[in-house]
Amino acid sequence: MQKQILVTGGTGYIGSHTVVELQNSGFKVVIVDNLSNSEISVLSAIEKISGIRPDFEQFDLSDKTLTDAFFDKYPKIEAIIHFAAFKAVGESVEKPLEYYRNNLNSLMNLLDNMKRCGIAHMVFSSSCTVYGQPDILPVTESTPRKPAESPYGNTKAICEDILRDFCKVNSQTNCIALRYFNPIGAHPSALIGELPLGVPANLVPFITQTAAGLRKELSIFGDDYNTPDGTAIRDYINVVDLAMAHVVAINRLLNNNQKNNFEFFNIGTGQGNSVLQLVKTFIQVTGVNLPYKIVGRRAGDIEKTWADTTLANSELGWKAEKTLEETLLSAWMWEKKIRDIK
Repeated sequence: MQKQILVTGGTGYIGSHTVVELQNSGFKVVIVDNLSNSEISVLSAIEKISGIRPDFEQFDLSDKTLTDAFFDKYPKIEAIIHFAAFKAVGESVEKPLEYYRNNLNSLMNLLDNMKRCGIAHMVFSSSCTVYGQPDILPVTESTPRKPAESPYGNTKAICEDILRDFCKVNSQTNCIALRYFNPIGAHPSALIGELPLGVPANLVPFITQTAAGLRKELSIFGDDYNTPDGTAIRDYINVVDLAMAHVVAINRLLNNNQKNNFEFFNIGTGQGNSVLQLVKTFIQVTGVNLPYKIVGRRAGDIEKTWADTTLANSELGWKAEKTLEETLLSAWMWEKKIRDIK
């Protein structure tokens, strides 16, 4: 009997890649997405890759009435992977209330229904932003959380606190928070990838859109950081590697292998690369010219961070496999596919 998994935000960037890997691993998936930052055509792409079209319901999880009705309609859900959230750092600085309202209410509505319907397992999409600018690198799971640099980052920290408190008093509930570093790239089929609506909030879509001629030049936010080349450093992880971490986490929960009922893991490569390194690697692997300019720092950005992935490697048995070169090439293949560039 196939186990049914709810994937919220499942037509989004990370969600769609995770749905593919879940279906390839034998799970039955139902997606909930309000399509505020994704497109319905992603369902057909998922079907092309995996051979299975997941069930799909379009509504906003911050609406409690609609969320309750969904769980009444799908009584066989055994676990939830919760991606659905607003996620742009810069936008969250401009619109804090929208971020708090959306990101917190949607989680609490899900937890209400987990308790009501006896669903025991959740994997939560968290973020390395909960660490702020760490004092010591690389970042381990014992690195203290710091006050967030943005409302977006703060919603992730608050959501983790909500999960921890919920698990404390609901001992039958088991949750894993995966603290992602910076997901980039696309599926090797070039059928799904990062598809920002409007102006991208993330670096790699800006790079590929500039390379494709959609944008005049790439803006690099700041070259006066305390890093070897002055640009900010991040841990960039391939989105398919990240998707596989969710499959591993779901299996850990379903097989009752967790050490306690609220766990969290850093999901990254364990290596930091600067923005300029990323740009130069992209030019090298694609052979495409990429005009760029240095502009001022961006509100909410931190200087440098990368993961220590020892715990995820040993406890989850998961490890990032793909190189930066193949990851950036996959992003370019995806961009060329959606722009029909030969």
